[in-house]
Amino acid sequence: MSNATPGADEQFCSSCGEVIKKEAEICTECGVRQSSAGASGSGSKDKTSAALLAIFLGGLGAHHFYLGNTGRGIIYLVFSWTFIPLLVGLIEGIIYLTKSEDEFQRQYA
Repeated sequence: MSNATPGADEQFCSSCGEVIKKEAEICTECGVRQSSAGASGSGSKDKTSAALLAIFLGGLGAHHFYLGNTGRGIIYLVFSWTFIPLLVGLIEGIIYLTKSEDEFQRQYA
């Protein structure tokens, strides 16, 4: 994984985090197809919004639905009666807040 900062016409690979051109459909490093190729900023998610959803509505999986992890969100919703997703959501919210913006976007966007 590259520690470089992407330029104006670059972005991080959604899989390996390597800096690639925004227009690239496939990462030259890992070969994974980029879902947001050509769409500037369409895949970015707000770290603070995800953290607040995790802290306050984490027991219902709201943060996973927001981040596009629908399957995990449904699992949280199904097991919400156990209060375990509530505790895990609180921990995930704290983790989101401690990540740098670049690291968060690389992992969740």
